[in-house]
Amino acid sequence: MPANQERPDRVYKYRAFSHHTLDMLVEDRMYFADPGTFNDPLDTKPRLEPDIDNSALERVLRILVVQRVEAELKAAAKTIRYKGPKTLEHSARQTQSAFKRRLEDLHYHATNPEITAADPLQLLLAAEVEAELLRRYDKGIVALGERADCPLMWSHYGDQHNGICIGYSIPADASLHRVRYDAEPLVKASLVEAMLDGKAGGQAQVDEAVLLRKAPAWRYENEWRLFGDRGAQDNPLELSEVMFGLRCPTPVQFTVFRALEKRQHSIDFYTIYRRSGTFDLVKTALNTDELCVSLPRRSRDVLDWFSNLTVEVPKS
Repeated sequence: MPANQERPDRVYKYRAFSHHTLDMLVEDRMYFADPGTFNDPLDTKPRLEPDIDNSALERVLRILVVQRVEAELKAAAKTIRYKGPKTLEHSARQTQSAFKRRLEDLHYHATNPEITAADPLQLLLAAEVEAELLRRYDKGIVALGERADCPLMWSHYGDQHNGICIGYSIPADASLHRVRYDAEPLVKASLVEAMLDGKAGGQAQVDEAVLLRKAPAWRYENEWRLFGDRGAQDNPLELSEVMFGLRCPTPVQFTVFRALEKRQHSIDFYTIYRRSGTFDLVKTALNTDELCVSLPRRSRDVLDWFSNLTVEVPKS
């Protein structure tokens, strides 16, 4: 999928503070999440628009199923270090036979009089193609925003302003993709067919339809996405700044600053304030000297101040 070239100078990740967040900062890693864990259950779940005839839908379904099963069999064979052709050939025959039975079941269920669709078989085939298509997308996603001063983002993802916002500059070789806010979460079956046939642009268009569309109500996020293997991975961007929310505790600010102050590539630290008389949020450079004057503290220090004093007892 080609990266969008009209990119912002920086992108931002809002986070609650936790040991996971601290690990991510210190080790310069990112967590590529399973889209199934996102707070929007409609994300990466487009519906298939069956704009091709049923025979073409059957062909698309067969290719998707065969490719998936063959990939699973190859992975299993690699795991057990098996290289013999006979078992793989047998498995391929079994796959074709299983698909034939599956198709026969679809044709049978299409005769169910309770299905009120104009073309019951098309409805069932489209549902099967949609399910198989979405199974192919098993990558993880990092969601990032364009702004560090969005009150809604701070509330939804920054632990209600108690957390932090991490700013990343974007290297030239980073593959970053803009989310499109679309009222129609659809992917055309003809695009899936073009993708499977290797036609130019087919894969990119299907990728966009599946991975880069959200409802218009999410437009305030101005989201960009990175794709990679699920789980913690090395950061492909450049950590450049950290902002602390309106309610972020001072000890959290101190901990993050101390953890990153000796990093080879310097980082800018800011605190978020409310602009007087407005709902606007603004960032101000963190006064690290003031932050470190009293932290870390020891509560018994005040007792030490008086430990060497001698008390004269008045003579009677």
